[in-house]
Amino acid sequence: MKLFGSYTSPFVRHCRIAVLETRAECEFVESDSAVSAVRSPTKRLPFLEDGELLLTDSASIIRYLRERAGQPFLPDVRALDRFCLVDTALGAAVNLFVLERDGITPEQSPYLKRERARIDTCLRTLEADAPFVDGAFPVPASAPTDDVVLRLACFLAWTQFRRRLSLDSYPKLSALLARAQKYEPFAVTAPHD
Repeated sequence: MKLFGSYTSPFVRHCRIAVLETRAECEFVESDSAVSAVRSPTKRLPFLEDGELLLTDSASIIRYLRERAGQPFLPDVRALDRFCLVDTALGAAVNLFVLERDGITPEQSPYLKRERARIDTCLRTLEADAPFVDGAFPVPASAPTDDVVLRLACFLAWTQFRRRLSLDSYPKLSALLARAQKYEPFAVTAPHD
């Protein structure tokens, strides 16, 4: 089994954490857009190859790893909805980051203004969801942790790594990230340039 991705991607990081938590025998192949353009129909990272199987999205990769290990992945509709909420904010943040590198900013595009607003409303919603956030990341003695919380922590860490936003207005999310950074699989997969 091979996981293709970059060390800086929050989507790839979540997959790498799942590999560690499931103890899957999986080779990580550091890759870039040139590799994914040739080897994945989505032309993006991550993707996973396991024999004849090709998975081209981090969610399907994580589900595959969890199912192989007999571990749960998004066990109910509320978990799925929260995962999608985090993914919406994460996708919007990545879009803004990539397009700003190309000189395209929200001030130039109504669509990008909506993307920025999506990030804000998603973060406010997650901050306000006290039972979800306050009890998250108790740093469990055994894997796996909750994939919604892992996805959120990967997103928050990426925003700090890329200096995309301040968490000052989100004390509960900031505390969640601080707890996550003490969890070994999260800590050892921290992004680096």
